[in-house]
Amino acid sequence: MAKPYPKEFRDDVVAVARKGQAPLFQIAKDFGISEGSLANWMKQADIEDGRRPGVTEDERKQLREANKRIRLLEQENEVLRRAAAYLSQANLPKIVFPLVREMAATGARIRVPVAVACRVLGLTTAGYYKWLKDPVSQRDWDDAHLINVLHDLHEDDATLGYRFLTDELEEEHGIKAGENRVHRLCRIAGITASHHKKRGKSGKAGPAPHDDLLAVTDKHGVVRHEFTATAPNQVWLWDISEHPTREGKLYICAIKDVFSNKIVGYSIDSRMKSGLAMSAMRNAIALRSPSGTICHSDRGGQFRAKKVLRLLKNNGLKGSMGRAYGAGDNASMESFFSLLQKNVLDTRRWDTREDLRLAIVTWIETKYNRRRRQRALGKLTPVEFEMIYAAADAA
Repeated sequence: MAKPYPKEFRDDVVAVARKGQAPLFQIAKDFGISEGSLANWMKQADIEDGRRPGVTEDERKQLREANKRIRLLEQENEVLRRAAAYLSQANLPKIVFPLVREMAATGARIRVPVAVACRVLGLTTAGYYKWLKDPVSQRDWDDAHLINVLHDLHEDDATLGYRFLTDELEEEHGIKAGENRVHRLCRIAGITASHHKKRGKSGKAGPAPHDDLLAVTDKHGVVRHEFTATAPNQVWLWDISEHPTREGKLYICAIKDVFSNKIVGYSIDSRMKSGLAMSAMRNAIALRSPSGTICHSDRGGQFRAKKVLRLLKNNGLKGSMGRAYGAGDNASMESFFSLLQKNVLDTRRWDTREDLRLAIVTWIETKYNRRRRQRALGKLTPVEFEMIYAAADAA
């Protein structure tokens, strides 16, 4: 069964088709999809925009969530009933973890799983099991919970200091905390804005979570990188580049297959966060179904985030990182961004992020992957090169 295209890719194709600059069959051919798929995507997009009647994706999602919520109501009502009775008693501990333990006991009248009880009461299962092993005070628990939230926010954007983290706590999670408290917890947890961290005398960054799997040392002791592969999905390179518009900067994270130089995944956003790298990698995984692929990058904070490392591990991919401040350690990817700069970004001044986004998507899908011939590939395009390999491999 064919894998579905990523939503970001479908939205970009529909946006290009709506401009009406080319017939639908030509757009479908340029993007490598069928005319029927393009028609279905445009129909669904019209439904989502209210141009024609039908069930939107949000309505389907709401229906699924409603059915799921109905199935959980009985357990949730039991948790709330027991919590009200528990908290109305006198001389009880300030925390409700004992109630969670009581409801999860085997001999309970209605046994409620720990995960359900913690979710209803606004707790975390990790915090419960930590308390079960070594009970802590309410203040310590509150501080630990807040530190976890601060770590998550800092992983998404390493440039945030304690003042901005205080604002993010209230805006993103509805948690009100004073700047002095957040500053104290950040100092305890070692959370510091990336631009406030002083570099060592050697100029080295923090330790990389991955080894450099592409580095080769020759007989003279010189370290160089070999960007070669004998089959698709053996080595991927990924990096992030930023480009200005009148509305502000636009960031693109692209992933290139070293075997054919094809861009196999990308994501574009107005903020350079770890979610940008995760979105690009998810798109590439959805389209290529890799296994054991080496994913080489620089030591940017977006690629060192725990969420990104977990994504690679869960999909059986191998991370690889170059040296700190080594400009040539990802030179093959930098050459792609140089081509993008010359062919799209420098052609004119871009007024909006959306205009630049569509221009980048169109150039990657219709020009670079399918029409731009490369001498390193025997004057073939990346798509043609992979098709010939697939036919030869099948034979």
